[in-house]
Amino acid sequence: MRVASYRAPNFVFSEHEFELPLDHAQPGGPTITVFAREVVTSAHEHDDRPWLVYLQGGPGFEAPRLLKLIDETWWERALQDYRLLLLDQRGTGRSTPVGSLPDRSAPDQAEYLTHFRADSIVRDAEAIRKELGIEKWSVLGQSFGGFCVVTYLSQAPEGLVEAFVTGGLPPLERHPDDVYRATYERTRAKNDAYYARYPEDRERVRSIVERLETEDVRLPSGDRLTGRRFRQLGHVLGMSDGAETVHYIVELPFGSPALLHDVELLQSFARNPLYAVIHEACYATGAATRWSADRVFPEDVRDDPTFLTGEHIYPWMIEEYGALEPLAEAAQILAEHEWPALYDVERLAGNEVPAAAAIYAEDMYVPREFSEETAAAIRGLRPWVTNEYEHDGLRANGKGVLGRLLDLVQGRA
Repeated sequence: MRVASYRAPNFVFSEHEFELPLDHAQPGGPTITVFAREVVTSAHEHDDRPWLVYLQGGPGFEAPRLLKLIDETWWERALQDYRLLLLDQRGTGRSTPVGSLPDRSAPDQAEYLTHFRADSIVRDAEAIRKELGIEKWSVLGQSFGGFCVVTYLSQAPEGLVEAFVTGGLPPLERHPDDVYRATYERTRAKNDAYYARYPEDRERVRSIVERLETEDVRLPSGDRLTGRRFRQLGHVLGMSDGAETVHYIVELPFGSPALLHDVELLQSFARNPLYAVIHEACYATGAATRWSADRVFPEDVRDDPTFLTGEHIYPWMIEEYGALEPLAEAAQILAEHEWPALYDVERLAGNEVPAAAAIYAEDMYVPREFSEETAAAIRGLRPWVTNEYEHDGLRANGKGVLGRLLDLVQGRA
């Protein structure tokens, strides 16, 4: 239902809240609220425009909040042709949040959290589409949002006009172990590139990590900053500005308020605990993860203080991150959970929805080789493999990236 409409410079926003089943297989069971923001430019407020649903990366992050109409952004390009729907995926933003779930036992927490993967998000989107009375719409997925798009093509292609993916074609049938082995190799390459650009930082990082092993340094939250937690700053190295982001933290005086606040700001698990708890599950299709990233951590760099880790979740995090501790037992249960398959390989092989995907050649988070496998397995999908951008190409040059995908799908390229 629409709850509010308002105007901002260049935009007309309409806010919607939908009461949807926690488990779509049990429509009479518990419900959650899912929020979505409809956006159109002021000039096209009353036009009958096709809809484009944006699915955010993550998992566990809400849709972006548009502050202004900025040239070269993906939303500026999208709003030339579409009415946008920015979906706060279940558990994020203004949708019913996932926090510490204090009133549930650990098994009940775990069971609740099994309903926050791409399959549930797609069912939400379909329920919203029908409630809004829209015959079909287009979808754009960034990173994990791309996983949702491929799930959409598997699960409900009848609801789609077109599908666009940026940096997020997931492996269809590979085990999470295969994925994390590949991401570690890409993380090695990003470490090498970082230290080649800022060679003095290797000794700075070594010194910081070694001091953190012996000194009790506390973050603003009160958590202890350990060496392995500091090494997790490497998760941004796959972004276009990742090396600079890390460098400008590493160069700060050890223990300074600036360093401690900047480290904590980059580790957003307190704000978005859902990300940490179900991250590995996003890759689990017909398998349990059993802390995959920890099990396949290359031994030659596991204890190297200068090796900065990537988008990897480890069991020790639920002890060292105070915000994750309330979900610690549930996280252990989910690590052993046998997740159902997310993708219908046969249906994708017969896909009839026009689709295109940007595959970033040096992507640190979604391995290129597996994305290319998936592109070949989806009938009619047109891949664009490029080394012009890192994983955040849609942020770095949204107009160019989305424009290219539109051209591919709509026959202009």
